[in-house]
Amino acid sequence: MIGLNQARVRFGTRTIFENLSFSVPRGECMAILGPNGRGKTTALRSMLGFQRLDGGERQAPAIVGYVPQTASSQASYTVIDVVVMGRAASLGLFGQPGPEDFGDARAALERVGASRFAAERFDHLSGGERQLVLLARALATGSDVLVLDEPGAALDLANQQRLLGLLDGLRQARDKAIVFTTHDPNHALAIADTALLMLPDAHALKGPVHEVVTPEHLERLYGVPMRFVALSGSDGVAQRAVLPAFAGARAA
Repeated sequence: MIGLNQARVRFGTRTIFENLSFSVPRGECMAILGPNGRGKTTALRSMLGFQRLDGGERQAPAIVGYVPQTASSQASYTVIDVVVMGRAASLGLFGQPGPEDFGDARAALERVGASRFAAERFDHLSGGERQLVLLARALATGSDVLVLDEPGAALDLANQQRLLGLLDGLRQARDKAIVFTTHDPNHALAIADTALLMLPDAHALKGPVHEVVTPEHLERLYGVPMRFVALSGSDGVAQRAVLPAFAGARAA
């Protein structure tokens, strides 16, 4: 489980959030949504212990699998070495990875479909490939909590679909608590069980994704009129997507 209890963060005189309480148990996937500057990344950093709280407390295990938003690197590490770094917290200060750690790293690469990159240099990979490797590194920690900071932000549509499919597979296994931030409500609709909306005036709204991610709530969140559209999925099952009112083709 991971979460915050009556948490407050202030930057100077500005309150980012106050009395923020939520928990994500093992087996649940939660999306955090909000516009720039509203506090979604601050909430995530607070959960991880990267951001000091001005009140309240965080709830988290000793080891969390974390996937950062950016994956730039100039270091010439191989992919397998990057993934093995996920074992560092378990090894201790002076521990060295052994065959079992490399086995866990290879299993994590296999789980995300990136085994073919194992011997390649991390800094030679594309942005989408790096995200897969960082997801494998987070899985290699062995933690039952996985936290991702805007995992699809720098990915093209095909790679977003691939990443969402991987995360949905992890969600369906129900053996991890998964938390991710996103700008796109459709990411939440696609794979999340619950959603946390970072609303104006340091308020937040959390609940089941189908009750929280609605045009009315999203309009309040982003200040843009929103609407649902109906889609036919590849399996023939009807799906919903949410779009800002300015989306769509212009009239001729």
